Amino acid sequence: MSGHSKWNNIKRKKEKTDAERAKVFTKMGREIAVAVREGGADPAVNGKLRDVIAKAKAANVPNDNIERIIKKSSGDKTQYETILYEGYGPGGVAVIVETLTDNRNRTASDMRHYFDKYGGNLGTTGCVSFMFTEKGVIEAELEDRSEDAAMEDCFEAGGDDINFEQGVAEILTSPAEFRAVREYFESKGYVFRSADVEFIPSTLVRVEEPLRLTQLSRLFEKLEENDDVQNYWHNVDNPEDLP
Repeated sequence: MSGHSKWNNIKRKKEKTDAERAKVFTKMGREIAVAVREGGADPAVNGKLRDVIAKAKAANVPNDNIERIIKKSSGDKTQYETILYEGYGPGGVAVIVETLTDNRNRTASDMRHYFDKYGGNLGTTGCVSFMFTEKGVIEAELEDRSEDAAMEDCFEAGGDDINFEQGVAEILTSPAEFRAVREYFESKGYVFRSADVEFIPSTLVRVEEPLRLTQLSRLFEKLEENDDVQNYWHNVDNPEDLP
């Protein structure tokens, strides 16, 4: 059960600049707005809002910002919809993009442009998602806890599996159990690095050609910069080689 986590390694990690952090705040603001509109502004009775608040806190969005966004969202009439895009990036890499948009034509045009420009092609629904499994993924700091204690908490909460790396526990759950497991760990005082439902690849693709690696890097950068993109997942086996 415990040990090396391949999924943890393939995530593309880098230090965020101030501009990138501002974009994270913008993206979290949209998710909060949608959660408030669907279930109200009280997280005590709105489970989806509780999930988004936990995600925002893990992304280092300050509490004041979260409260301000919730208040603003109560009067916001903008209609957002979630759309998943699937396609192949350069080198045959499978990519799933989750968007939250108020203009599906603009977003679809942007996605098609990014994939075409950087050596990939946007596909139809289901063209790559069969290569991924949807899982709740919670990364929590161990702090002064032992791995055995965290493992016990994982299975007490109803988690599926747990991995450890450099003082961090990665808890995997089914999407249906994600909220209950996250709230259990939250009640135990764990500090989250991230907490979200993600697409985990079942097959990985190694990209060696420098041009393909550069194209992939540019594609991912464009996805990260786009305000409509909430998240994206890929099956690159060697993201550490991306320039």
